[in-house]
Amino acid sequence: MYIPKQYRKEDYQEIKDFIQRYNFATIISTVEGRPLATHIPVNVQEDGDALYITGHVAKRNQQWKTLDKGEHILVIFQGPHAYISSTWYENDDVPTWNYQSIQVYGNSRLLKEDELITDLTRLLNKYEAHREHGATWDNMSEKSKSQVKGIVGFRIKVTELYAAYKLSQSRSVADKDHIIDTLSSSEDHLDHAVAKAMTKEQKSTK
Repeated sequence: MYIPKQYRKEDYQEIKDFIQRYNFATIISTVEGRPLATHIPVNVQEDGDALYITGHVAKRNQQWKTLDKGEHILVIFQGPHAYISSTWYENDDVPTWNYQSIQVYGNSRLLKEDELITDLTRLLNKYEAHREHGATWDNMSEKSKSQVKGIVGFRIKVTELYAAYKLSQSRSVADKDHIIDTLSSSEDHLDHAVAKAMTKEQKSTK
């Protein structure tokens, strides 16, 4: 991913927090040069000094075969993004798009059944444990649990990390303040999220 220097994010903890928050990812691998992609929620965790991404796909999804001892698997995490009109600038320029996106590469292997159940338990706990009688693994019926036979789990060890936060860093303070105000007054929740990200970025550079 091409990332101009001013948009490059290198803080490991911030990157890790980002992909844990925006964990509905795109997994990309190839078969004979043709890309395959699947959009799924994933778990992100550390084990020692290594960072791992785990998840599962339907057994009918043939992409799982590329994740058995796969190399250079690409995973994309997309955060908030918003159109930025050049009419919001003090001086004449062109429109653009602000966004936060992270790409990681890694080597993959398939999960054994017990590892898959552990991973499913972790994912379900994240979204269900806070609910009364939530649909956690422990609360599921045996009938529901049996559906695990229809999925295949994978684990990707991250080898490369690239983070792009394009948040109008090259604009003047006045321009950035106007962009933030305009996005904040929008009815689009993504605009609001970008405004918050820009505000956070401004504070971190002061």
